[in-house]
Amino acid sequence: MSGILVASNRGPVSFTMSEDGALSMRRGGGGLVSGLSEVAKELDILWVCAALSDGDRGAVRLAPGGRLDQAGYETGALRMLDIPQATFQRAYNAVANSTLWFVHHLLYDTPNRPHFDARFGREWESYQAYNEAFAMALAEEASHGAKVMVQDYHLALVPAMLRSERPDLRVSHFSHTPWAPPDYFGLLPDEVAAELLEGILGADHAGFLTDRWAAAFMDCCESVLDARVERACRTVTHAGRTTRIGVHGLGVDGQALWARAREQDVESHMAALRRLVGDRKLIVRIDRTELSKNIVRGLTAYREFLAAHPEWHGKVVHLAFAYPSRHDLPEYREYTAAVQRCALEIEDEYATEDWDPLILNVQDDYPRSLAAYRLADVMLVNPIRDGMNLVAKEGPVLSPSSALVLSREAGAAAELGADALLVNPYDVSATARAIHEGLVMPEPERAGRGDRLARLATALPPQRWFADQLAALG
Repeated sequence: MSGILVASNRGPVSFTMSEDGALSMRRGGGGLVSGLSEVAKELDILWVCAALSDGDRGAVRLAPGGRLDQAGYETGALRMLDIPQATFQRAYNAVANSTLWFVHHLLYDTPNRPHFDARFGREWESYQAYNEAFAMALAEEASHGAKVMVQDYHLALVPAMLRSERPDLRVSHFSHTPWAPPDYFGLLPDEVAAELLEGILGADHAGFLTDRWAAAFMDCCESVLDARVERACRTVTHAGRTTRIGVHGLGVDGQALWARAREQDVESHMAALRRLVGDRKLIVRIDRTELSKNIVRGLTAYREFLAAHPEWHGKVVHLAFAYPSRHDLPEYREYTAAVQRCALEIEDEYATEDWDPLILNVQDDYPRSLAAYRLADVMLVNPIRDGMNLVAKEGPVLSPSSALVLSREAGAAAELGADALLVNPYDVSATARAIHEGLVMPEPERAGRGDRLARLATALPPQRWFADQLAALG
């Protein structure tokens, strides 16, 4: 039995199975794992997650009750859930990633989608079953009065389900995405919209990355559920219960990031990039090929910048890392192809024998990404909509002399907007102008902005983010 539990779709470690059946384990990345690794040294933490791969499922089947030994790791004990593959795929791909992600990031082509029919009804049942599997595991593992921290849109129903089983527990839910405004949230079937909100309101504390996303959630509770919302004290009262709403920004552990960025593999990549780019200015973007990241408009803005400023031909290179994401969904495969087509068009139009204006890399390579951060003169971060966007914070930490072109629709804009070059992510021409402004920015202004951005980016490290939410549960 555990006194503090964390539940998330993806866990802190993953397993791979070799051809001879041997299992190997590696630690996961991300702010949640980083933050938890620090506090887990002193706290009794159990992490509950889904088995995502064949290696994960193989590890679970070898472990009594799915409890895995994590000797050598600092993320606490771990329980992986071997949810039936068909149930998981419908819950994860059809509902979480193809519906809830699209709603919260405002991504639908509404003349054609969404289309909620009998098939979606079956998919929603799988999402319910997937959430129920987590709720039952948490109820089984939690000691009396334990604190349970449920993560993200994959598990929106868990708090209410868990409360019905274990009313003694203190439960929080945290949304790492934006939250849709009521008119867009209303695209969902009425009963689904209500169930999602009531699921999160089963928690004692519901957390969001920014004031904006918290306000949108409260607006939805008022509009869909007719709940009583007290915005001044951030509470929502519904069905006789009151849930506190919290805002917990997430930043970068600057010390840990710099320690990793100084390792030899990063230094080797820096040397290789310097040889490739020479003394040219470097515009860098680092993203997954995810629809909300707006990569195609970013590339088009660079193309428009080159058309408007021939004086920069041969003097600048755009390094675009666009790592594969969710390729089991057709929309993502098509978007990746669109990114590659746009890159080829820029190459065909502007490349010369001694100048490659664009380097597109679609292979996930974390050390190379860190090297690119360190060399950047301009960081381009232009998502359509983003819960926070840690790239916007990692870049200024590792390259404090770079300029940051930042979408006003990223959660990070609430903290970094005063010292970034804010853009409307749909305005390609304005983004092109911001790229130019970043390149010609005087060094004293660039240094001043960069210093302030780096300090803001590290003001709320993952450790504090986690500890603040834990404290909010009392």
